[in-house]
Amino acid sequence: MRKLINIKNVTSTLVLLLIVSSLCLTVQADEGMWPLSEIQKLNLHEKGLRMDPSLIYDPSKQSLLYAVVQLGATGSFISEEGLIITNHHVAFGSVQAASTPEKDYLKNGFLARTRAEEIPAAGQTARITESFEDVSAAVLSVVKKKMSPAERTKAVERKIKELVAAAEKANPGKRAEVAEMFPGKSYWLFLYTNLRDIRLVYVPPLAVGNFGGEDDNWMWPRHTGDFTLMRAYVGPDGKPAEYSPNNVPFRPKTYLKINPSGVKEGDFVFLLGYPGRTYRHLPASYIAYEQNVRMPAVADWYEWQINLMEEMSKTSREVALKHDSRIKGLANTMKNYRGKLAGLQRLNYLAQKQQEEEALKAFIQADPKRQAAYGEILSSLEKIYKEMELGYPRSFVLDNLRRSVILFQNAMTVVEAAHERQKPDLERNAAYMDRNFSRIKQRLPLTMRTSFYLPTDLAIFKELLKKAKALPDNQKIEGLRQLVSSGSNLDEIANDILKKTRMQDLEFINTLWDRKPADLKQIDDSMLKLALTLYPEYLKMEEANRTRKGQLDELQAKLVDIRQEFLGQQFIPDANGTLRLTYGRVEGYEPRDAVFYKPFTTVQGVVEKTTGREPYDTPPALLELINQKEFGRFTNPELKTVSVCMLYSADTTGGNSGSPIINADGELVGVNFDRTWEATINDFTWSHDFSRSIGVDIRYALWILQELGGAGYLLGEMGIK
Repeated sequence: MRKLINIKNVTSTLVLLLIVSSLCLTVQADEGMWPLSEIQKLNLHEKGLRMDPSLIYDPSKQSLLYAVVQLGATGSFISEEGLIITNHHVAFGSVQAASTPEKDYLKNGFLARTRAEEIPAAGQTARITESFEDVSAAVLSVVKKKMSPAERTKAVERKIKELVAAAEKANPGKRAEVAEMFPGKSYWLFLYTNLRDIRLVYVPPLAVGNFGGEDDNWMWPRHTGDFTLMRAYVGPDGKPAEYSPNNVPFRPKTYLKINPSGVKEGDFVFLLGYPGRTYRHLPASYIAYEQNVRMPAVADWYEWQINLMEEMSKTSREVALKHDSRIKGLANTMKNYRGKLAGLQRLNYLAQKQQEEEALKAFIQADPKRQAAYGEILSSLEKIYKEMELGYPRSFVLDNLRRSVILFQNAMTVVEAAHERQKPDLERNAAYMDRNFSRIKQRLPLTMRTSFYLPTDLAIFKELLKKAKALPDNQKIEGLRQLVSSGSNLDEIANDILKKTRMQDLEFINTLWDRKPADLKQIDDSMLKLALTLYPEYLKMEEANRTRKGQLDELQAKLVDIRQEFLGQQFIPDANGTLRLTYGRVEGYEPRDAVFYKPFTTVQGVVEKTTGREPYDTPPALLELINQKEFGRFTNPELKTVSVCMLYSADTTGGNSGSPIINADGELVGVNFDRTWEATINDFTWSHDFSRSIGVDIRYALWILQELGGAGYLLGEMGIK
C-alpha cells in the first residue's frame, strides 16, 4: 500500500497545498537581486526593457556592468573622464574627513571648479567588476567527510585564499575575491579593478543632501537631494595608483548616458548595484533569533550611543564633526532594525516561516529517502540558533568592546597583528594578510582623526564594563572577571585605563606594527594590557564561530536542496555584496487602509517641510530658486515642476545606496538611496504590495547642480548641452 503523507486530516492537506502554491507564486513574482550570471533567465524585454539585454553584461561588448562601481555601497560613471555619481550619504565619511570648522564642507557643501581643486575622498576606493567564474568544485574539493565543523571551515578558508592568490598572480594589478553564493554549496571568484585615488568634485549642502535627516530616513514622502559627484584617478600609465598630483582621470570602458527628461509613472526601470546581505533562504529559527534577540539589542545599544554622541556634540562644531559620520551610520542601522522589527510583527512573518517549515517537514517525512537525508536539518538549525541566543549577552560585550571603543579597537588590532603576522601569509586571518594589511594601517589614523573623541570613548567603555559586570556567572568573561568584580568601582577603573594608555598616539602605535607578542607583553600600557588579557577570549570566540559556520554551512546547503525540491524550482542566492540586477516600475503603493502614496515628490514639498531648523533648514538660495519657478528643461511635464524623489518597485537592500536607476533604454534617470519604512523588511521578504525603493530624480540633481551649485560645466561633461 502506498504510504500517505503524515498529516492529521484532509483540512491540513489543503493547508499544505495552499502554502506550497503561495510559495511558488512568491518566487515567480518580480522579486530578486539577480546575479549577472542568471539574468539570461529573465525575459527583460517582456518586462519592459527596450535595449539589447546583452549590453547589460557581455565581456565582448561595452557592457553597462563596467559603468557601475562599488564604493562601500554603489556608484556609477557618468562621463569618459571618470566622473562618478553616488549618494551624499555614501560620501558622507569622506566629506567629514575633509571638513574643519573653518572649511565645513559637510554643512556648506563643496564644489571644485577645476580639476586641480578636487580634493581626496579619504578612505574611499572604487571597485569595478571585471569578470566572475564558478569555483564551487575547487572550494568544496577540500571538504572531507571526517572533518570536524571547524576543520571544514578552516579548509574552505585556506582554499579560498589559495584561489585568490592564484588569480591575483595571473592578473597583476587586479583584486580577486571569492564570494559564498549559497552557504556551503556554491562559490564564485570575482576579479576587480580597484581604483584607489578618488576625489570629491561636488557635494551639496547638508541641508540639501541630508534634508529631513533621521526624521525622514526610511520614510515617504521624501525630499532629499541625496547625491554627490566624485572622480576616479589613475597613474599616468593608466594603472590604479595611490593619490598623486600627477595622476590623471580614469577613463572607464563605458559610462552611463544621462537622460535629463527622467521618467514618468509606470515606466520600467532597472538597477545595477552591490546589495549587502539578505536572509530569505534562512530558517525560521534564524528569524526568531534576529527578531527576539539580536536586532532589539543592537537597536537599543545604537540608540544609547546616538543619544550620548548628540549630547557630546552640543559643546562645539569641532566635536560634532567627530561624531557626525558615526551618528549617521548608527542611526541608519537603528532605524532600519526598528522598521524590520515592526515589519516582522505586522506581517507575522515568523509564524509564516514556521508554517512553511511545517509543510516542508511533512514533505520530508512523506519519503523515507528524504527523511534519511533531511529529517534532522530544521531541528539541528534550531539547536544552533538557540545556543547563539543563550550566549548572546556575552558575545555582545566582546563584540562591542572592539567595535565601539576606539582605543580598545586600536589595542586589539595591534595584538592581533603581532600574532597573525608571525604566521605564513595564507594561514593568517584575511585582514592581516600582506594584500590587506596596509588598509589597517591607513584606516586606523583616519578613524582617529575623524571619529575619536576621548570623553565619548570613555563613556562607552564604562557602559560596556557595566554590561560585563551584569552578565550571569555562567557567561562571565574571564579576562574581565577581576576587573568587574562585585566591589570594583567601574568609573575609577575605566578612567585609570584610559589615563594610562597611549593608544591614541599614532606615532607610538606605528612603532608596534612589527613587534612580536612577547615584545608587547613588556610594554607598560593599560589598554594594551587589557587587549592582551582578552585576546584568548577572542580566539575562543573565533574558534566557536568557525565551528558554528561549519555546522551551518552543511545544514543550510541541504536546506537549499530540499526547499528547491519541495518548491519544484530553482531560486537565486541571497544578496552578498556582489554585483546584482533588480528591476521594477515607477509606481506608488498603499501603506495602509485608504492611504495611497504617489510615486513622485516635488520641490513644493521642500518648501512645505521647511522650518528653518535642522533637519528642515533649506538654504535660502534654494527657496528663492523654487519661488522663481525657473525649472526649464528639468521640469516634470506631468507635475509642471521639478520632481525631487521617486518610488519604484525594484528589489533593493543595503549596499544598493548609490545604485544607478536606469530606464528601458539604458540611460540614467535617478540615483537610489533608500527604501520605505514598510520595505525595511526586504532583507527577509519582498512583496510587490509594500516593497518600494526611493531614489533622487536625476532632474532634481541636475537642477541643483546647475542652479544652486553653479556647476553647469559638469553638465557639459556629462553630455547635457
